[in-house]
Amino acid sequence: MDQFKGSSDDIMEQLACISNKTKILLIIPLLKMLLLLCLVMSVMLLIDRVYMGFVVVLVKLFGRKPEKRYKWEPIRDSLEIGNSAYPMVLIQIPMFNEKEVYKLSIGAASGLSWPSDRIIIQVLDDSTDSTIKELVKLECERWANKGINIKYENRDNRIGYKAGALKQGMKRTYAKQCEYVAIFDADFQPEPDFLWRTIPFLIHNPKIGVVQASWKFANSDECFMTRMLEMSLDYHFKVEQEVGSSTCDFFSFNGTAGVWRIAAIKEAGGWKDRTTVEDMDLAIRASLEGWKFVYLRSLKVKSELPSTFKAFRNQQHRSCSGPANLFRKMAMGIITNKKVTLWNKIYLIYSFFLVRKIVAHIATFIFYCIVIPTTVLVPEVDIPKWAAVYLPCITTFLTVVGTPRSLHLLIFWFLFDNAMSLHRAKATIIGLLEAGRANEWIVTDKLGDGLKTKLDIKAQKKPLIRIRERLHLAELMVGTFLFYCAYYDLAHGKNQYFIYLYLQAVAFFIMGFGYVGTFVPNT
Repeated sequence: MDQFKGSSDDIMEQLACISNKTKILLIIPLLKMLLLLCLVMSVMLLIDRVYMGFVVVLVKLFGRKPEKRYKWEPIRDSLEIGNSAYPMVLIQIPMFNEKEVYKLSIGAASGLSWPSDRIIIQVLDDSTDSTIKELVKLECERWANKGINIKYENRDNRIGYKAGALKQGMKRTYAKQCEYVAIFDADFQPEPDFLWRTIPFLIHNPKIGVVQASWKFANSDECFMTRMLEMSLDYHFKVEQEVGSSTCDFFSFNGTAGVWRIAAIKEAGGWKDRTTVEDMDLAIRASLEGWKFVYLRSLKVKSELPSTFKAFRNQQHRSCSGPANLFRKMAMGIITNKKVTLWNKIYLIYSFFLVRKIVAHIATFIFYCIVIPTTVLVPEVDIPKWAAVYLPCITTFLTVVGTPRSLHLLIFWFLFDNAMSLHRAKATIIGLLEAGRANEWIVTDKLGDGLKTKLDIKAQKKPLIRIRERLHLAELMVGTFLFYCAYYDLAHGKNQYFIYLYLQAVAFFIMGFGYVGTFVPNT
């Protein structure tokens, strides 16, 4: 027995020795390398946030509104040529099985104030549900009977998804007489004066290719998740779009709530479906041809935020994978382009793509969800206090300051954003490598006025089905890892990260068990 005991002790001693050597030779150097990489990326993010905040302040101080930077004056009636003084405008409304919101967008587009003989509304319905197709068609006929020039278009396939539908719509004979095209997704509701405020920029400034409006959200108070999304999107519209428009005459077209000069679309090569961000693709190609972009922060179009966790995850996958994949395909073309300035190239490659579309997603997950908790288990690696505390606090504040009414939710936004970084980082890497789901297109579900009806179904569901629909294993696994690291730090550590780690673990558990957003059971 003593002999066996001695052998057991020897084995344990050898395993401990191997473990220690592995830690020294592999884990510690790898963790230090990841930490250094994260520190560099975090500083890049902070500098970018400070730079954009500085530009926005200057824009406000010096009143650099688009109406002052570009020629703008209202279109005036002409007794000689009548309504011919107004350009022909095409309104495109792409939709796919939009049962809950199709009436909203069609009704709002039909209510746009513009000479009736100078506007064409085109409903591009790719719906596969025959009932929904019939409902959309009947709605178009109802407005046509009221004198609205509205066309219903339906394809027998979904080749190219939204880009394919928009491209096909532009080929119609009646569309070829139009000079400008305004695009609204199925949940967007422009105000009647939308065209009066946007078209003059295009008429009086021949180098402007697109005018983009801002968004306002009809359901921002629907649930906790929509409040978090509002904070993120407010930063995008109030800061990122403003900075791009003011400094480079470029920003990413948002795919909706904007008016394009059709000549700019054609010169840029038209709509392409090579990535899931066809709007960004077209915008960059048009910018490289020398077209200028105007962003109207004061013009807001009502829309709907995704309010279910499933819909938001699908949207985030597309909006993170798509830009990374587009960067892979366009980086060299941007560098070699001879029609834009060096400053614009640097802005596109470094700020627009590298920092905001790649570094922001990857650095957030690796630093806050891997490096920080792992250093608790490997105390030989120390994180500087400025990087662990001051830097994330400043960066977070600069991001959420665009939504003053939600500043008290700053900590919750930070935890929510970190938890979502799991999917954003994964999608970004998939896009860069052009792997599996890089070109997956899932239309974001919209609830519209049908939310109450859908929620009534919830009461009829069995608890077992509800639990199965709610569980998200990836979030639960990361939450468990963070919880263990928090416990270890509280019991044996010296960093006192356990407060943050416990809170972040709870955030992952809440998402993992599906208790975020509006829950609508599958039907």
